[in-house]
Formats: sequence, C-alpha cells, structure tokens
Amino acid sequence: MSASRTIIAMAVAFGFSTALRAQQQPPPQTPRPPAQRPAPATHEAAESASGDRAFVLKMANGGMAEVELGKLAVKNGGSQDVKSFGQRMIDDHTNAGDELKSIADKKNIPWPTKLDAKDQAMHDKLAALNGQAFDRAYLGAMIPGHKKVASALRTESKSGKDPDVKQWAAKTLPTVEEHLKLAEDANHMKSTAESSGSAKARR
Repeated sequence: MSASRTIIAMAVAFGFSTALRAQQQPPPQTPRPPAQRPAPATHEAAESASGDRAFVLKMANGGMAEVELGKLAVKNGGSQDVKSFGQRMIDDHTNAGDELKSIADKKNIPWPTKLDAKDQAMHDKLAALNGQAFDRAYLGAMIPGHKKVASALRTESKSGKDPDVKQWAAKTLPTVEEHLKLAEDANHMKSTAESSGSAKARR
C-alpha cells in the first residue's frame, strides 16, 4: 500500500472513531434554574400576626371576666346603679364576645373556657362582699380595668394588621368608653352619697 493510501485510510479511521465517540457521549444538559421557594414570612409580618392573636386572647379573657363579675354585681350590688351596670356588662360583653369568638374560630385561635388566675382571684374577692362594700370594690376595679381595655382597643383599631380584628376593635371601642363613663358616674354618685351621709352623721 502506498504512503498516500495509508494516510487516507488512517484519516478515515480517525474520523469514524471520533464520530462514534461523539454519538456515545450524552448531549450536554442545559442547566435548570433553581426552583423558587415561596418567600418566608418576614419577622414583621409574623410579629403582627402574633400581636393580633395576643389581642384577641386578651379581649376574650377580659370579656369573660366582665360577664362573670357583672353577674356578681346583679346579685351582690348594694345600689340599683351598680346592679344595672352589672347587667349592662353581661349584655354588652356577651354580644361582643360572641362576635370575637366567631373571628377567633375562623382564624383557629383557641378560645378560653375559664377565667385566668388574676380574674378568678378578683371574682373570689368580690363574691365574698355585699352591699356598699361590694359596690366600692367592684367600681374600684371597673374604672381602671375599662381604661386599659379602651386603650388596647384604640391601639388595635389604628395599628392592627388583621382587618377583621381591627374592625371589631373599632366597633367595640365606643361601647367600652360608655362603660367607663357609666362606672365613673356611678362611683361619683356613690362617693357623694357616702360623703353626704358622713356629714349628716357628724352633726
């Protein structure tokens, strides 16, 4: 075989071998973009949700206490004003509590079934009193208590993130503010009556 034919044969064999290897190699894979995961909730969003949840639980416990203490006022109150105020607490806080419970159920927020330790202690203290002693202690608890609740409602109605809870707070605030005024008026009348009675006794 001449040198030229040998060179041609080697070139053909080399080309065939290269083509065969190219066919055996898997085709290059196009890199896939990484799967996008949903962005995790921001710390601010989680904190806001936690704040609304804590508010609901606080209002649920407070409302339950107002109803139970209102029952004591109707039973143990010394004046008609206190008895009427107690009944108003029962009616208004029952209605507000039912509305809030509906919101809590929808958002899977557990609803309390009994008074917390602080409210139970207040209940037990008032349950042992009657007449003027009850009125004095009951109104003395209602005034600062309603101031705190009104403040919490006012804050939630302006800064709450959950629209349902925020709307409930705005709706409930005027009622609690009215309760506060009624308690202050009843306490003023009681104090005036007691002062007048003491003055007469000294004469």
